[in-house]
Amino acid sequence: MPLQPHVQAYLEQTMALNLPPISEQTPDQLRQAQRQEMAEYGAPEPVAHVENRTIPGPGGEIPIRIYTPQGSGPFPLLVYFHGGGWVVCDLDTHDGICRSLANRAGCVVVAVDYRLAPEHKFPAAPEDCFAATKWVAANAAAINGDANRIAIGGDSAGGNLTAVITQMARDQGGPSLIFQLMNCPCTDFSMTAPSIERNGAGCGLDKEDMIWFMNHYLNNESERTDPLASPLLAKDLSGLPPALIIVAEYDLLCDEGEQYGQRLKEAGVPVTISCYEGMIHGFIGTPLDLEERGMNECAAALRAAFASKAAV
Repeated sequence: MPLQPHVQAYLEQTMALNLPPISEQTPDQLRQAQRQEMAEYGAPEPVAHVENRTIPGPGGEIPIRIYTPQGSGPFPLLVYFHGGGWVVCDLDTHDGICRSLANRAGCVVVAVDYRLAPEHKFPAAPEDCFAATKWVAANAAAINGDANRIAIGGDSAGGNLTAVITQMARDQGGPSLIFQLMNCPCTDFSMTAPSIERNGAGCGLDKEDMIWFMNHYLNNESERTDPLASPLLAKDLSGLPPALIIVAEYDLLCDEGEQYGQRLKEAGVPVTISCYEGMIHGFIGTPLDLEERGMNECAAALRAAFASKAAV
């Protein structure tokens, strides 16, 4: 189907601003633009309790933000990795998504401010995210969480990190994860999926932008095929937790998200692949998702996963 009318209007408004493309900016310029955009956001959705703290990581302290919903707990847990191409975004840019998921899924959300490229190139991001996931599992009771009900999730680059961390947890003896949530994930730096070309210009995130992010994130060409960067290229996807993979019809990453889901299914992993027609990359948690369908689907999937592991 064609682009949703409000998405088409958004793209036209963005083009009318005549802003430089991502691929022609420096990381600092793009981060500054994000901070200016953040200043226009409305009041955050209320959550019962929000706490900022730091935890030990392989490259120093990792900032995290803990969102606790109403109730007495112990709550199920979601470790959340933000998007931003491994180069931009932080706890503040994804504050709204984490608040909504905490409230709607009834879980403690731990957002992870992993190290960004190009200051900290691959594999700094997955190393930090894995360390944070292990910390949450080891300290679940201290944050009013249930160590037997831990899910991980993220959007875009965070979806990539979600896929990577589930593989690392399986291969390195834990922690045990019950669910993975991936929204518009990047899964393959070979960039050969048909949607790379089909949606590679004029849909909000261009092919040149993805190349820009990749070149800042990876150290060299050979890392493009490393499963810790391209989880689709892992030889074995069996034994991973059930997944919800959300893709957007007009996202250049659409096909590789679906391909990852199909490979999970072939490996015996329960997977739901949900394609949103007429949508573009990163629509969940933004005004583009006017009916909030995406956020509600994520929350419902998390609730179901948590309920399936609840103590009898």
